[in-house]
Amino acid sequence: MKIYLAADHAGFALKHALIQYIGTLGHDVEDCGAFALDPDDDYPDFIGACARKVAEAGGDARGIVIGGDGQGEGMVANRVKGVRAAVFYGGAHAPGGLDREGHPAVDEYDVVRLSRKHNDANVLSLGARFISGEQAVGALRVFLDTPFSNDARHARRIAKF
Repeated sequence: MKIYLAADHAGFALKHALIQYIGTLGHDVEDCGAFALDPDDDYPDFIGACARKVAEAGGDARGIVIGGDGQGEGMVANRVKGVRAAVFYGGAHAPGGLDREGHPAVDEYDVVRLSRKHNDANVLSLGARFISGEQAVGALRVFLDTPFSNDARHARRIAKF
């Protein structure tokens, strides 16, 4: 699988750690920047480039974009036609039991898992200031390992994007 990564200064260190980790999984990795740590850089420059590459590659290509909270990065990525970015910045419902609506409680990575299964997310946006390296790897693994469900209702909804 081709995986594109991009980060600003806030996600710079985490991006490099994830590039090394992804390399051990045998995926083809491309760094879309930032290429130097600059506290005055502008994340849209790098995130936009990454998102465009994911959209152009299509198919199994995925993107990982990283910033302080991941929100702006997700917004930039989602402006690119063909990109469906989901944001992960930690937090969790307590596993076991039921949530407020009576559904089974979810684990920390279910937001990532469901974004793949239901929305066929092709970009994962990470908030480096809110997660540990271990959580980033956990989210990444779920993102790469979870297939789209191909359920007709989910495909129908995605087609309306």
